[in-house]
Parts: sequence; structure tokens; C-alpha cells
Amino acid sequence: MTFSLISPVFADGQPIPQKYTRFGENLFPPLKWTGTPEATQSFALIVEDPDAVSGLFRHCSIINIPGSWTELPQAVDTGPERGIKFIRNDFGNARYDGPQPPSGTGVHRYRFRLAALDAANLSIPDDVGAAEAWERACKHLIGEAEIVGTYEG
Repeated sequence: MTFSLISPVFADGQPIPQKYTRFGENLFPPLKWTGTPEATQSFALIVEDPDAVSGLFRHCSIINIPGSWTELPQAVDTGPERGIKFIRNDFGNARYDGPQPPSGTGVHRYRFRLAALDAANLSIPDDVGAAEAWERACKHLIGEAEIVGTYEG
């Protein structure tokens, strides 16, 4: 079975509803996955905008998602932590911050990338940002799934 990532609120390549953006309620969109690779002990997630004016911009980073999980619920960053760890995004916040592209910059793509890892628990300090946390997590990569949402400011 192929490792795949979906969202019940937007299809791959389709617009992210406004309530999941910084123009709306800024809620983390629910995500679900299937086909978890054998030997997965945990997951890491990063949400990136490759179309940002300043270059690749990271909106969210999560590590230590238990390997037995098959979903992240809506607003997971505002609920009980349950052992997962949010890493500082490029806004400077250890949470999800949704799309907020400047007007006139066209449609932006938001890549939700889920990495299956062969390590159960990553020790990444609080001062490490999303880019470095993803780089460290990918040293343990055994599979990756992705869904892309779009948004235009």
C-alpha cells in the first residue's frame, strides 16, 4: 500500500478553506494518512510555502507524532499536547500558522509533508527552527507522503 496523506477539508492541488488561513480562524486543518511504512516509530510534519516572496517559508513543524497514529485532528496545536512537539515556524511561533500570502503575489502552494521515521522520539531543542528540525528528522526518514493545498491572498 502506498503511503498517502489526505485532508478531509481540501483535495490535493485545491484551495485551502479560509478558516485554515491567517485571514480566517487560523485553524490547523485535519490530516489523515494510510499505508504507513513498516518499522515506522514516529512521524514528523512540515508545512511549507515554496512560493513565498522571501523564498521557502515554513508555516508549521511537528515532531514526535506517535507511529501508531493515522491522523492529526483539526486545531491539534490548540488541544492537549499528547506527546507531540511543535517547533518554531518562520513566523516565530511553535504552532500552526496558516497561509497569509501578500495580495498581488498570485496563488501560493502549501506543501504538507509527512515523514515516517525509524526513531520514536527526536530530541530537538526549543531554539531550533522548522527548517533544521525537518533536516534532523529526515536523517531517520523511511517514507514520505504529501498533500498540497493552494491559497491566494
